[in-house]
Amino acid sequence: MGQFAQQFPIVIQALNTGFLQTLRLFGVTLLGAIPLGLVIAFGAMSRFKPLSAVVNVIVWVIRGTPLMIQLLIVFYFPGLVLDRQIWGGGEAGRFAAASVTFIINYACYFSVIYRGGIQGVPVGQEEAGLVLGMTKWQIFSRVKLLQMIKRIVPPMSNEIITLVKDTSLARIIALQEIIWAGQSFLKGSQGISGEIWPLFFTAIYYLVFTAVLTLILNWLERKLDFFR
Repeated sequence: MGQFAQQFPIVIQALNTGFLQTLRLFGVTLLGAIPLGLVIAFGAMSRFKPLSAVVNVIVWVIRGTPLMIQLLIVFYFPGLVLDRQIWGGGEAGRFAAASVTFIINYACYFSVIYRGGIQGVPVGQEEAGLVLGMTKWQIFSRVKLLQMIKRIVPPMSNEIITLVKDTSLARIIALQEIIWAGQSFLKGSQGISGEIWPLFFTAIYYLVFTAVLTLILNWLERKLDFFR
């Protein structure tokens, strides 16, 4: 018990540091993937066939391959194949590579959700807007947008919760997120080794984080109930 009391503050400090890295990756991914996903969705729906074909192939490749492989390729390919390490060294470079990979990956998933939400709005509403003299942008921003948001909140919520857990994959390129921190005490870190209990505490961090996100997303979904 005395040993646990000595180890506990060391472990919690390391887990807090790792969780902040996890939180940063989560936030950066959402900030980049939410708008990029909308751009990709418009590209996939473009009437310019070459553009829509290229975009759809990219989305298919990204959604059809594991995120872990994408992380390894994005981080190691420039240095090993092109002989040009664009990410630099240290934690900052690893975080940049992970952020780019996560943003592209989740933007492709979000784009499919956006596309379903946009196409789910009845065509008659767009036709009515054109009759009233509205531009296509006005129809999208004033008529379709909020209805699209209502439709996409449930599937987007699922993807966002999945993102929380997917951030743990960044440890494959040695980004020191929370699971990396917890696992380090199993292998040996700061004079502590062979201890598995820190990993159980990482699960508590994830549970609390996902619980808070679930409450926020459920609140948002209730706020949009007036479109039923």
